Amino acid sequence: MRLTTKGRYAVTAMLDLALHGGEGPVSLADISGRQDISLSYLEQLFAKLRRNDLVTSVRGPGGGYCLSRALDEIYVAQIVDAVNEAVDATGCGGTSTCQQGEVCLTHHLWCDLSDQIHSFLSQISLANLVERREVQQVSARQDARSGNTTTLVLSEA
Repeated sequence: MRLTTKGRYAVTAMLDLALHGGEGPVSLADISGRQDISLSYLEQLFAKLRRNDLVTSVRGPGGGYCLSRALDEIYVAQIVDAVNEAVDATGCGGTSTCQQGEVCLTHHLWCDLSDQIHSFLSQISLANLVERREVQQVSARQDARSGNTTTLVLSEA
């Protein structure tokens, strides 16, 4: 399966925003520091997320990003799709040129798997992820490491 860093980083950043956005906008610099993702890369991802109405930006001092809707209305597949990331298990990148320019014997099997993965990700919301104990534990560890004393907010955005 091909899910590149673009899709993984977008989901990670959105989950960080979901965990820390209960008290107002979250800066990309804060997300960058906690998640060890380059600030310039986050800027590119958030431009796409904003264009796809998953986040809103707030300008000025204390500005940053907020989720554009409730945690239970944003699904992992929407995030991956927003950054133009394909969930693709084929060896040809979905081009049907797997075997000397033609469809290979198992192409449709891998296409079906890709569809199943996308369907699976379409059922997982940010709310589902925020509720997971292991996600909360990792977030608490990252907050402690970065000196962030903000408490985890489990309310919906």
